[in-house]
Amino acid sequence: MRIGYFLSSEEYTPAELIEQAKLAQDAGFSGLWISDHYHPWNDAQGQAPLVWSLIGALSQVVTIPVTTAVTCPIMRIHPAVVAQAAATSAVLHEGRFVLGVGTGEALNEHILGDAWPSAGERLEMLEEAVHVMRELWDGGFVNHRGTHYTVEHAQVYTRPETPPKVYMSAFGPKALELAGRIADGFMSVAPVAEHVEAFRKGGGGDKPVQGGFKACFAKTEDAGVRIAHELWANASVPGELSQVLPSPKHFEQASELVTPDMTREAIACGPDPAKQAAQLKKYKDAGFDEVYVANIGPHYADLIDLYKREFL
Repeated sequence: MRIGYFLSSEEYTPAELIEQAKLAQDAGFSGLWISDHYHPWNDAQGQAPLVWSLIGALSQVVTIPVTTAVTCPIMRIHPAVVAQAAATSAVLHEGRFVLGVGTGEALNEHILGDAWPSAGERLEMLEEAVHVMRELWDGGFVNHRGTHYTVEHAQVYTRPETPPKVYMSAFGPKALELAGRIADGFMSVAPVAEHVEAFRKGGGGDKPVQGGFKACFAKTEDAGVRIAHELWANASVPGELSQVLPSPKHFEQASELVTPDMTREAIACGPDPAKQAAQLKKYKDAGFDEVYVANIGPHYADLIDLYKREFL
């Protein structure tokens, strides 16, 4: 199982994300995930730079693969524009860019005032969006009049030799079925073997399966729990709330139900490499091919150094 590093756009400035990417490559991480958000999950996280600007900057400082984790190409940005952005990113990264997609969260996608669709409708939109993007990556002028999108006389001129791969995030049965059918790989932040199996049986076969989790390096476990709970208690908000709550303030309210002990259980906190190893093992045992670790808080250089010494 390969180990990559997860760049958290919700928490760090552009300069800090670029610094982390360089440190991660130098340490031996195999690739990068980078989140695509318009808002952070809460005000304490405090950042949300445009991911496409960061991806362009990353192309000048790293040569390891970069994957969006994940882009929602169904509402906030039209899939024809995402197709252009992904194609340019793939050219800049010389084919090492992967477009990770998903059905998104109201937190980021509601900003233009559109109604937030049901989960089933969002899956329909995502399938059509992926179809539109692949048509544009094939070259030539594209005219498309579908259920959700219209494209008229559009052509993406700056394209890589090979179209970008599309990996899909999925959790429920319908999403897993769609991922197996249309995606070039599967992404998840839950180390659930049944999800991997469903993807593979649904058409995913031996395509790559990527996972991701959060860690919080600090001098002690208790200090790590305090940092993680302040910044990322939202990671333990249950059910579909993460998809339907529309603002950071709502996540702050929902996170009041999350206790520090819940954060301690969910996130590998502190300096002990055994805690990181336990998290990695969950993904290995569930059948993941790659796993990406994100740091919470200011001590990201220490976490990267820990992985360099102990795992890479």
